[in-house]
Amino acid sequence: MVEIKKTVSQSKAELIDLVLPLDTNMHGTIFGGKVMAYADKIAAISAMRHCRMPVVTVRSDSFEFRAPIKIGEAICIEAMVICAFSTSMEVLVKIHAEHLLTGKKTPTSQAYLTMIAIDENSKAVKVPPIIPVTEEEKEHYRLAMERYQIRKSKKTN
Repeated sequence: MVEIKKTVSQSKAELIDLVLPLDTNMHGTIFGGKVMAYADKIAAISAMRHCRMPVVTVRSDSFEFRAPIKIGEAICIEAMVICAFSTSMEVLVKIHAEHLLTGKKTPTSQAYLTMIAIDENSKAVKVPPIIPVTEEEKEHYRLAMERYQIRKSKKTN
């Protein structure tokens, strides 16, 4: 069997939505849980583009909220597989707000989610390796490997 390697760009997924009043809290900003749900959904799409198999979320290593997204702004979400292990993939999700009248874009959130590919019996299956091409992709890959090693060492302790 030939192992097919894929690039980071092949897994990219984007989602843009308009933030409406039903999406927001009493401060007029989007609910954090809604942002997390978007991140999980787009991470799954990215991971499935990479492995072309069903996936499940197994971990959110970090989820940072840096700035709010207000009613009337667009929430813009981008996800990409930055590292692939045996059966799992680390997906970087970047979120920003876009003020649609001025075009100003503000980074608002970032998350790292780990997804596992599964078969029809919900058993983990192997995923293709990832090839980082750009310097930024190589740095994301290196840092993902460091996080992976830390998680592995915690399991053995």
